[in-house]
Amino acid sequence: MCGAEGAPDLRGGALDEAQAEKGDESWTSEGARVAQRGARDESPAGARPDAVPDDARPDESSAEARPDGSPAEARTDLTAPERALHTAADATSPAPNAGANPSRKTPGRRGAADPVKALMHQHRDLCERAVDPLEIAAGLEAHGLTDRTAARFRHRDVFSLAEEMYARVPRDGDQPRQPPAPPDVRRGHWSWAVLALLPGALCAGAVIGLRLTEGRLRLAVAVLGAVAVVLGLRVALFRGPLHAPSHATPAATRAWTCWLLAYALLGDGLLRAALDGGPDGPWPLATAPVLALALACGPAAWCAHLLAVRARRRLAVSRGLEEFASSVTPLLLGVFGLFLCGLGALLALCGAVLGEPAAYAGAGSLGALLLLARLLTVHGFGHAPAVVLGAAAAAEATALTTVFVGRLPGCSFLATPVETLAANRGTDAVPALVCALAALTLLLYATRTLTRASAHARPPGSP
Repeated sequence: MCGAEGAPDLRGGALDEAQAEKGDESWTSEGARVAQRGARDESPAGARPDAVPDDARPDESSAEARPDGSPAEARTDLTAPERALHTAADATSPAPNAGANPSRKTPGRRGAADPVKALMHQHRDLCERAVDPLEIAAGLEAHGLTDRTAARFRHRDVFSLAEEMYARVPRDGDQPRQPPAPPDVRRGHWSWAVLALLPGALCAGAVIGLRLTEGRLRLAVAVLGAVAVVLGLRVALFRGPLHAPSHATPAATRAWTCWLLAYALLGDGLLRAALDGGPDGPWPLATAPVLALALACGPAAWCAHLLAVRARRRLAVSRGLEEFASSVTPLLLGVFGLFLCGLGALLALCGAVLGEPAAYAGAGSLGALLLLARLLTVHGFGHAPAVVLGAAAAAEATALTTVFVGRLPGCSFLATPVETLAANRGTDAVPALVCALAALTLLLYATRTLTRASAHARPPGSP
């Protein structure tokens, strides 16, 4: 009896389970068909699960009576057609019209602040005045921005940052501004080259006049010759690659330069006479070194022009400040060495023609000092040359003063250093040592300043 009664129960349970599975399959197939029909017809009102025939609905009681006892699984399967229907409706529903209600806007994510725009506002004058990206890069470098700093503005180097800033500068019209043609480099190229020879020509005429005159007439020729050479030097420096704005050249620089040149002409003879107990009369003039220095204005101008042109070209092709500095340093040293070679040749020539000592050490170091001082002043670094030239002039004046003061009772020890140096190396060793130390100081300073991009940023209308 028990077995007979249990058999129908088992068959009923199996029948219920088969019916539940059939109902699940009916739901799945019917839901898929409804989803496909809704996607094809783009009908927002699709068939709902209520439209499924009642005989296809699964019996929850039969699902609960399943042997595995998982009614939650059956209920979860019942929602599959509805999920498919909603998915198809979402895929086929049109996008909301953003222009229907302009007052209601979808809140977007707020972007980060533009760091380049802030930098452009900070350097607005530089960006508006620049005629090419190189000037902006040079200006940024002059304000302390490096390639590492440019990385914070999402750029690999200062040059790429300057290119973006230049491109974003608002201008009148779409045509970019073209840099004006430098008058000294194009139209007046040969004019400054000829003017650079003027001091040497005037100095040569003055030396010839000194050789042909005597007495008071010779003194008058010397004074007129000195004035003519100074005026010729000013004219030569007024144009060309050695030209510097008047506000960039301190008055002290001119004064110390005149002193150093005067010492080159008169200092060695005066020091020699003072060490011998004089001077008892006029002492000899060192015309050969001064003539060589005056003639060296031509090579100095050409060397400065070579440095400016080559540095400008390397600035145009460089992609980083360190790369530019590493490429300009050999150029600077090469130009400096080229000038020294030219000055040495002029010293040898003038010494041989005039029959005087060439004074390679003293005049050579003075020429190197004056060239470096002028290059730094031309490129906007006029303070350091004024200080160094003043220190050199003060050292030479101190050397002369100690010799005369050493004649006083109890002060002979003051003249001992100068007397020892002159006795071992000659009187030319005093200005040679002073000017060599000063030139070395400016050379070290120039390798740090003249290798910057900002040193070669050409202002509009200037060479």
